[in-house]
Amino acid sequence: MKIALVDSGIGLLAAAAALRALRPDVDLVLSSDPDGMPWGPRTPEDIAEHALACALAAAAFEPHALIVACNTASVHALARLRAELEPGLPVIGTVPAIKPAAAAGGRVAIWATPATTGSAYQRGLIAEFGGGAEVTEVACPGLADAVERGDRAAVPAAVADAAGRTPAGTTEVVLGCTHYELVRDEITAALAGIAAPGMRFHGSADAVAAQALRRLDGREPAPGSGTLTVLHSGRPSALAEAAARYPEGRLISGGVPAR
Repeated sequence: MKIALVDSGIGLLAAAAALRALRPDVDLVLSSDPDGMPWGPRTPEDIAEHALACALAAAAFEPHALIVACNTASVHALARLRAELEPGLPVIGTVPAIKPAAAAGGRVAIWATPATTGSAYQRGLIAEFGGGAEVTEVACPGLADAVERGDRAAVPAAVADAAGRTPAGTTEVVLGCTHYELVRDEITAALAGIAAPGMRFHGSADAVAAQALRRLDGREPAPGSGTLTVLHSGRPSALAEAAARYPEGRLISGGVPAR
């Protein structure tokens, strides 16, 4: 089985690691865009073009499914990718886990990039799934970029800034950017004393990995060999150096290089 993941940068590591945990034999194709990142400040049309280029580069390796492991790209490019690649290649998007976070009706904080915070897309999800929960959108300027660089000084500074704007007594935190899942421990520490005891995180990596495998039910390919293929803006490459700073990156780096 071979599954490809697309993101602007290393945010795809969280979903890739979740896939590897569920299926150690899965062959992974990680297609990111260091030449074009960050995608957030680009126009929706430009984001779609960059995401499509990464997806087509990955599709050349004949994966059985493709995950758009990026919230921004899922908002602006998912329809385009599905039109181009399905039904031959199932395409799975990433959606902020607002519905399960709001199910208990508590105090929900959605940590997201400034481009996503306040967007019509996110506001629509809140209106549809927020129910009786008290939902606060928390913009996290600079956090995704700091995670991408593996910047040990900038990450805690950006996390502390967002934590300072998270309402006291928050019971649920939605990680609305795939990069944030790589620094969950830092976010937990920053919210100590602010969030309610027993505060829960809601990421997307586990859910999107499980959904990708479900999409293959009934026609599951033969087991893979646990190989790893990395593409940077369409070029064969190695994992970004910063990936090794995160447990998910270290797990993925143990894959067998594809020939």
